[in-house]
Amino acid sequence: MTVGEAGEKEVLARVLGQLSHADAAAVGPGDDCAVMRLAGDLVVTSDMMIEGPDFRLAWHTGFELGHKLAATNLSDVAAMGARPVGLTVSLACPRDTKVVLLEEIARGLDAACRTLAPGCGVVGGDLSTAPVLTAAVTALGDLEGRPAVLRSGAKVGDVVAYAGQLGLAGLGLSLLFAEAADDAGIAQAHAVAGLRASHPEALAAQLTPDPPIVAGPRAARAGATAMMDVSDGLSLDAARLAAASDGTLAFDSVALTAAFGVQGGQAVSVAAMLTGGEDHGLLATFDRAAALPEPFTAIGEVRQRGGGGAAVLLDGVPYEPRGWDPYRVLPPGA
Repeated sequence: MTVGEAGEKEVLARVLGQLSHADAAAVGPGDDCAVMRLAGDLVVTSDMMIEGPDFRLAWHTGFELGHKLAATNLSDVAAMGARPVGLTVSLACPRDTKVVLLEEIARGLDAACRTLAPGCGVVGGDLSTAPVLTAAVTALGDLEGRPAVLRSGAKVGDVVAYAGQLGLAGLGLSLLFAEAADDAGIAQAHAVAGLRASHPEALAAQLTPDPPIVAGPRAARAGATAMMDVSDGLSLDAARLAAASDGTLAFDSVALTAAFGVQGGQAVSVAAMLTGGEDHGLLATFDRAAALPEPFTAIGEVRQRGGGGAAVLLDGVPYEPRGWDPYRVLPPGA
């Protein structure tokens, strides 16, 4: 059955039937607004994914897409040091879209919330039509009485640390373009099964990211001076944190290789770590005297930034930040 055949009421009922209740929601889906009970200040983030630039249905199952929609937004909440408490999800799709696809997306959203951020859930949203499948997600987080950890608090001498996978999602995307797309870049569904068998970790990192959500509040409690989600590539996002803090982030290739050179049996180069996007790990800075909370690993330090100085260094040498830019898309490896 398509959404055009079912109608909005039936589609909504079937989608909502896949979702669990969010613990912090006094009022959930079904009213004009959700009502949330929070212990501290509210953090809010939004993200949009559009079929084509952001995902390919020939590569993703509906469940995987739902998981990724949740994970990418939960990670932003965690990067502020907050506990995720709710998502609103708006989906627009062509009228010939199968209702079961939207049900699968809802199941993926729900499973990601239960696995990555227990107690979080979908608390509202909207349905509409569009030429291609489009999803807009807003995530809500509770700071639980803590101040938010911003990008702007890093100090000279701080340790630069990272938690999560690094570079693996970018390798997964490169594999998909190399072996599951034709010369024009059109996704080929039949080739994905082989990649899932031969490179399961890299494919999973790309299709169903596993960000360390609990590490965000843990870092905040440990005194993180700055933090951000790494979604566009470590070097590019590090440059953003460096600019916000008016400093330079200096990475150590030996530390990067020791911690992330092999992930899930897959060799990952330092270049892939610095430029591959969509890992959704957490980049944070801590006072040098602080004990790093699990699962953070030290990968560098914050240095003073002189006039015209580089935002990012690798082994003391200026490194040109590179990563994902939706307005300047390059083929993987270019």
